[in-house]
Amino acid sequence: MSRPDPRSATNTNHPPAEAGILARIALALTDWTERWVPDAFVFALLATLIVIVAGVALTPSGLPQVIDAWGKGFWELIPFTLQMALIIITGHVLATSQPVGGVIRRVAAWPTTPRNAVALVAFFAMASSWFNWGFSLIFSAVLAKEIARRVEGVDYRALAAASFLGLGSVWAQGLSGSAALQMATPEALPPQIREIVAHNGLVPGGIIPFRHTIFLWQSLASVVVEIALVTAIMWLVTPPAGCGKTARDLGIVLGKSEIEPPVPVVKPTPGQWLEHSPILNWLIVLIGGTYLVRYFMQAGEPLNAINLNIVNLTFLLLGFLLHKTPARLMHAVQGATPAVWGVILQFPFYAGIAGIITSTHLNQRIADAFVGISSAQTFPAIVATYSAVLGVFVPSGGSKWVVEAPYVMAAAHELKVHLGWVVAAYDLGEALANLVQPFWMLPILGLFHLRARDVMGYTFVVFLVLVPVVLLLVTILGATLSYPL
Repeated sequence: MSRPDPRSATNTNHPPAEAGILARIALALTDWTERWVPDAFVFALLATLIVIVAGVALTPSGLPQVIDAWGKGFWELIPFTLQMALIIITGHVLATSQPVGGVIRRVAAWPTTPRNAVALVAFFAMASSWFNWGFSLIFSAVLAKEIARRVEGVDYRALAAASFLGLGSVWAQGLSGSAALQMATPEALPPQIREIVAHNGLVPGGIIPFRHTIFLWQSLASVVVEIALVTAIMWLVTPPAGCGKTARDLGIVLGKSEIEPPVPVVKPTPGQWLEHSPILNWLIVLIGGTYLVRYFMQAGEPLNAINLNIVNLTFLLLGFLLHKTPARLMHAVQGATPAVWGVILQFPFYAGIAGIITSTHLNQRIADAFVGISSAQTFPAIVATYSAVLGVFVPSGGSKWVVEAPYVMAAAHELKVHLGWVVAAYDLGEALANLVQPFWMLPILGLFHLRARDVMGYTFVVFLVLVPVVLLLVTILGATLSYPL
């Protein structure tokens, strides 16, 4: 797939004045991001070196002890790594099913102007990311491409940027939010972190259920505010027809829709019959559905029973149901697996970082620093800011929470701040980092045949507007909650 070089004179990033100031700023920023933002894996390696140096310089541990801690922690996140990979895979499986494809085709027919088209994609990207960020990532990308085929003159890069905005805003406050799921899932965090959160039995087992994180009314209110604000921003930032760059302008052939019905198998062999029969899928859905019903019936509080494994099983069973046959399901899973390579490669390095921080007690030094510059009122905003900054180096909400949780939660106990809201503040800040760090854009950039520089000008404008709003939200809403939960 070839297209004109965006750096060439015939493909300039400077639209006419009619595009509006926000659109001109967004397009101008793309050059800067392409030049200065490295690959996400480089951030993981740099963060490893920084933490090793900090462990030696700021704790009594010597270099051999710090390296031992890194090696011992390196594989501690293997179960969580698979859980996060399955979130991506099951989300992709749902988004590419035929029933969801029918929804995409209907929704894609709604907008008639470029600005309405981009705003619509942004809204659906954020709303769907609350349920599952992996689903949102693929669903919104497929929706954006379908709209690009229908709406004349829509800026293709703005559509692509809008499809990613669920991960840049509300995803971490939803059902697949890594930190909230880790706090609610007993085996998702190392025992040392659970002990810090438990604080001598104050929080039983160091477990914080969903009702104290994503289902707080304060968290739900922040989700509504972000969706409304970001949708409005994307409407304003989108160039009108004739000012932006369509897929055709960029030399991109949209080609066949990702949601075309599969070609039926004519006269299947006996061996193919089971692959293309719905019988096995129905039986698995029946078995899995029965288990889920019994699981929630036996739980004291159903909301407390939601964890990573239950979310993944639910979405996998929905995939079995929507794809109808094993053959279609296998094809969908195969199409999803390339998107998880970054998780598999990088998570062990983040686990090693967490091993150093906890084993050398560097977490306590950082917690003391947090306490020194914070009060109970300002702590949520400081956590959100720090989470966003660290998110540029560790672009994964789950693995980064393993790094941050030891000292953030220790400081929360000392300052007497609501522990669930600290998780929510972390989530709000964590999502902001995705707007300026291209790691999670990679799974969809290939689908769009774009590069990070083509979309990050738009996401950076959203970042600039959203940062002060998030800091106000975590401060004002946090003042309505009391310690510990």
